[in-house]
Amino acid sequence: MNIRPLNDRIIVERLEEETKTAGGLIIPDTAKEKPQQGKVIAVGHGKKTEDGKVLPLDVKAGDKVLFGKYAGTEIKIEGKEYLMMREDDILGVIEK
Repeated sequence: MNIRPLNDRIIVERLEEETKTAGGLIIPDTAKEKPQQGKVIAVGHGKKTEDGKVLPLDVKAGDKVLFGKYAGTEIKIEGKEYLMMREDDILGVIEK
């Protein structure tokens, strides 16, 4: 992908949710909600402060993150759907 987000923006690819419950029930597509987990694809350089300094972001490309249900803006690049959001929209990084 040939896109670089500006400032503190991040491009995230949604990760698909499970199609079965723990009890083995299959969830139909109409009952599924959009996933709130994703993989960071690209990040900007950082947030600029009032005095012109750049604060680096806490997330990096490849991180698995949690974000709010209505966070970000849906964009389409080369036929794939992504979310563009600010670092503030990220709730946490999933670590293994």
